[in-house]
Amino acid sequence: SAGSAKTSALINLHLATGKIGRAGCGPFSLTGQPNAMGGRETGSLANLLPGHREAADPGHRAEVAHYWGVEQLPTSPGLSAIELFDAVHDGRIKALWIACTNPAQSLPDQRKIHEALARCPFVVVQEAFAGTETCQYADLLLPAASGGEKEGSVTNSERRISHVRRAVPPPGEARQDWNIVCDFARRLEGHLRPAKPGLFAFADSRSLFDEYKLLTAGRDLDLSGLSYALLDRLGPQQWPFPTGAEQGTARLYADGRFPTASGRAQLVAEPYRAAQEKRDARYPLTLNTGRLRDQWHGMSRTGTCARLFGHEEEALVHLHPEELRRRQLRDGQLVRLKSRRGALILPVSADDSVRPGQAFLPMHWGDRFLKGLGCNVLTLPAFDPLSKQPELKHAGVQVESVELPWRLFALVETDIQARFEALRALCEVFDHASFSLAGRERPALLVSAAHHEAPGADLLERIDRQLELLDGPILAYDDPRRAIGKRVRLEDGRIVAVRLAGETLARDWLKELWR
Repeated sequence: SAGSAKTSALINLHLATGKIGRAGCGPFSLTGQPNAMGGRETGSLANLLPGHREAADPGHRAEVAHYWGVEQLPTSPGLSAIELFDAVHDGRIKALWIACTNPAQSLPDQRKIHEALARCPFVVVQEAFAGTETCQYADLLLPAASGGEKEGSVTNSERRISHVRRAVPPPGEARQDWNIVCDFARRLEGHLRPAKPGLFAFADSRSLFDEYKLLTAGRDLDLSGLSYALLDRLGPQQWPFPTGAEQGTARLYADGRFPTASGRAQLVAEPYRAAQEKRDARYPLTLNTGRLRDQWHGMSRTGTCARLFGHEEEALVHLHPEELRRRQLRDGQLVRLKSRRGALILPVSADDSVRPGQAFLPMHWGDRFLKGLGCNVLTLPAFDPLSKQPELKHAGVQVESVELPWRLFALVETDIQARFEALRALCEVFDHASFSLAGRERPALLVSAAHHEAPGADLLERIDRQLELLDGPILAYDDPRRAIGKRVRLEDGRIVAVRLAGETLARDWLKELWR
């Protein structure tokens, strides 16, 4: 809720100590997306226009309107993500078009996000992966090309622009995002301004880039001298790269002049603002969410690769060992992690890299892989007043032991995707359910579940049917008195499916077979 102020404070320190425009120093933004800077440059936020222009600035709006040949642009900025879903939840927005993002996993206060999507009368989802958490709410699903299937440009954190070429064609009916948007815009244009067509007459991504670069002419990020051909010939270049330049600009403000009226830098003084949610006796831990080495964002892509689960196969809440001792918890024990907005049941991990009083939870797990709406069911929707970035890294939580005596472990090798969808639906009745992949040469789906009591035999039979453990060469063991049942399917002397219910002590050595 104070991220912009903290960034200003860091820049103030660099300015005061002369660490701007010099080699080996300077503030450097390591954002979560490789093209985060490129998105801001092109005006892809609700409050921005192309070329580092502000939607709230009348002069900036007039410049863009003149270039586009329209009378005027909207006089107020659009809504940020949190504000947008508040409006959907309240019924002020009746139609929603979602592209290149998965809000039913990534935004805070997931219970409210899911309620908003369920209430919205018409939801369009433009997506490359049909299994994301948001796709379940789509009234219209538009198949989109993924990163390696489209062409465009990317700007990294050092202002370096690359021409990204398509590696493979998109499958089936999937198309590049700009193709989809322009087709819709041309049809809308035919209704709104039939006498003046042509606003969206782009033949390819090159023509889009050429329009965008001209909108940067004379701006601080001037890249009017760039083209796909030049980038192909010289390689990635740093802006500014104005018309006539022979190379990019490696370092800004080396001459001590800044883009202000006086040419001098201006320090920004912001009063201290504490995080919105504080620890208290009921919620004594501060939850921080973050990244793992081998997963990416909401796992729509990395969640399909078994090898990438080898680092951490399921969501764990990491606590300092002292916090486990204080609560009489064991490493690996199932716990309930609860905030003021929701709760998750998941294993706890002793981790001395986490400070006492804090909890760490990977941000990647959503409702698709972990029952309970995922990690962002816990986070709060407070946001920075300037950037509108939600405060995902600071929430008050409590951790408590949970008694779920009945356990399930299942593993299956073949037809993983179809079995995943079927088993995920069946496991909704359990108090805890987690899904992951394992293996290198032989990928397998892993299912872990826990419940407060043994389920009925009919549910286990349906699970066994999905695992193909009802017929064929099956090894079976049952102890009805203790509600224990085990099934193993063999093919050519090799285990290809397992179901352990009631007692799952063999799960660890079974998983090792797929390491």
